Amino acid sequence: MDIKPIDILLIEDNPGDIRLTQEALKEGKLLNQLFIARDGVEAMQFLHAEMQSSGRDKPDLILLDLNLPRKNGFEVLQEIKSDPDLRRIPVVVLTTSKAEEDILQSYDLHANCFITKPVDMGQFMQIVGNIRHFWISIVQLSSN
Repeated sequence: MDIKPIDILLIEDNPGDIRLTQEALKEGKLLNQLFIARDGVEAMQFLHAEMQSSGRDKPDLILLDLNLPRKNGFEVLQEIKSDPDLRRIPVVVLTTSKAEEDILQSYDLHANCFITKPVDMGQFMQIVGNIRHFWISIVQLSSN
């Protein structure tokens, strides 16, 4: 199977989680580029204006935290999945929440999966590694 590197947009405001995610993704060596947006407004600006002006393709995968400043993860998810140019991008909700209402709302807004971040650093690294493996090695992503 021919595996092409992918671009990932990480929408996360926690510097520690950003660093751990970067480290876990780096281990796979299949990551083309990791873009980081630190809040929901920055994420949507990146997906709309910045990508068009830079001529970049859309990211292949979005990792989305729900607890974001300025525009929360639910608002970002709704905006992405309502946009015909963005809605096919898989969105993995990666958050500290275990609340059933957050899980239901994420799926109602068409999240592709919901993962609760473990508190343990080793488990967090393993989860991100599993996300990387699943979305890069197993799933067939669209070529935008």
